[in-house]
Order: sequence, then C-alpha cells, then structure tokens
Amino acid sequence: MTKITIRNAPGKWVVRAGGAVLGETDNALELTEGEYPPVIYFPRGDIAMAFLDANAHATQCPHKGTASYYDIVTKSQTLENAAWSYEDPLENVARIKDHLAFHPGDYVTVEQV
Repeated sequence: MTKITIRNAPGKWVVRAGGAVLGETDNALELTEGEYPPVIYFPRGDIAMAFLDANAHATQCPHKGTASYYDIVTKSQTLENAAWSYEDPLENVARIKDHLAFHPGDYVTVEQV
C-alpha cells in the first residue's frame, strides 16, 4: 500500500488564480503520497469559495476516496477542475476533510509566504 503522510504545513500559505488571492492560511496541511510531490490542502474556511464552482467531475483514489472537483472562475477565464476536495475521505486520511487542494500551473500558484 502507498504510504501517505499528513502533517501541518509550516508557515503561511497562499493560493492565487488569475492574479487574485483565493485563500491564505496558517493552517494548511501537507499530504505526501508515495513518490509524488507533496500537496498542500487549505481549510475550506480560508478559501474565497465565491470563486469556485463545483462541477460533476470526480475521480476515485484507492488510498483517499472520491475526489470532487471545482472550476475556478476568474475575471478572464474559467479554470476547469483546478481544485479538488475529498468530501468523505477514507479513515486513514480523515484530516483532509473540509480542505481543498489546487492544481498549480500557468494560472494557479500555491506558495509559502
């Protein structure tokens, strides 16, 4: 089985999309899964959810459960499936419930500040 580690991410974290700050938190979680790069999960309460639209896309992870996806709506574009959340995660990763992760790329940045 793939080893998953969840720890409190040190410091302050910010996520931006299209130049706008979507969220900032001192309470991020860092999830490391096997050889994949770590993923930062933001508490839902620290994200401006008005910029996110839930969509019908979902994926299944044997180690975390079913991921629900969100589009990020900026002034100039919609970034499809740019954020995800495990609404009902498996017991071994229960800490990520009520948290969101983001696909960093050309229009989305996740960074420690």
